[in-house]
Amino acid sequence: MKIGNIEFGEKPLFLAPMEDVTDIGFRKLCKRFGAAMVYTEFVSADAIIRSIKSTLSKMVIDDDERPVGIQIYGRDVASMVEAAKIVEEVHPDVIDLNFGCPVKKVAGKGAGAGMLKNIPLLLEITREVVKAVHTPVTVKTRLGWDHNNLIITDLAEQLQDCGIQALTIHGRTRSQMYTGKADWTLIGEVKRNPRIHIPIIGNGDITTPEEAKRAFDDYGVDAVMIGRATFGRPWIFKEIRDYLDASSPSVGAPLVGAQAPHTLTLDDKIDILEEQLEININRIDEYRGILHTRRHLAASPIFKGIPDFRQTRIAMLRAETKEELVKILEECRERLK
Repeated sequence: MKIGNIEFGEKPLFLAPMEDVTDIGFRKLCKRFGAAMVYTEFVSADAIIRSIKSTLSKMVIDDDERPVGIQIYGRDVASMVEAAKIVEEVHPDVIDLNFGCPVKKVAGKGAGAGMLKNIPLLLEITREVVKAVHTPVTVKTRLGWDHNNLIITDLAEQLQDCGIQALTIHGRTRSQMYTGKADWTLIGEVKRNPRIHIPIIGNGDITTPEEAKRAFDDYGVDAVMIGRATFGRPWIFKEIRDYLDASSPSVGAPLVGAQAPHTLTLDDKIDILEEQLEININRIDEYRGILHTRRHLAASPIFKGIPDFRQTRIAMLRAETKEELVKILEECRERLK
């Protein structure tokens, strides 16, 4: 699979762009464990143009995480074009246009998935951004606004005609938000369309290696993007990659070093979470580094075996110092032995 001149090999796994989640430390961890492509947190076109410091900080990328994409969202042609030109100066490998975010503060203002109610404007933005930059432009969107408007099969062709070089489809409508089950049948329909020649990346409800394999085998997608299942679990890419490679030994490059095909132990995983905490504290400061890490720790599936974990989870979310949080993690380590 290729996007522009970037070669990903067969059946690559991508980390979805997520606000307050895909910071540079987390992206590097996911890259280490087998993510073929990572994305920054999505950023507002208006905030980029206004040089908002917190927004510009989200666009800092490192050569160690390449290939990396920067995703932008907005609701008018001029600001999206100007923002894309500014983003290009950071030299991402891909500029991704967010036409899929369902949250009210974005979609409710006509941006993100809100664009699915104004397809002519969505297409105009896409066309003009593609013309304005040299970096490959991709799009991430949903099946449609609601189940009465499942427009993705036609929209995919229209977006391809605008010049995008890959399309990511989340298998839900905007009205579903993140509820219900992702519908991969329409994603597969887009991929099987003989008129579609750009890579199709599937997204939605991929939480296990078996689900990822099914997405490739049953729906034929070129890549699988993983979002919420990465919370507190950056090693999910290794688990899926190992499973895919074991199922089809010819797929994927040999894994070496930190990605070597051995099963991560519980101790390994807790060490990784403690490393994530350390990375964020060193990158920002103790207080904000902890805030940025707590949601990952509290969501990590490795703690499900702890009886009455709810109280421990609350303690994690209330922890305000590194020592306090590490102590909780070490107590979890002992309780899980």
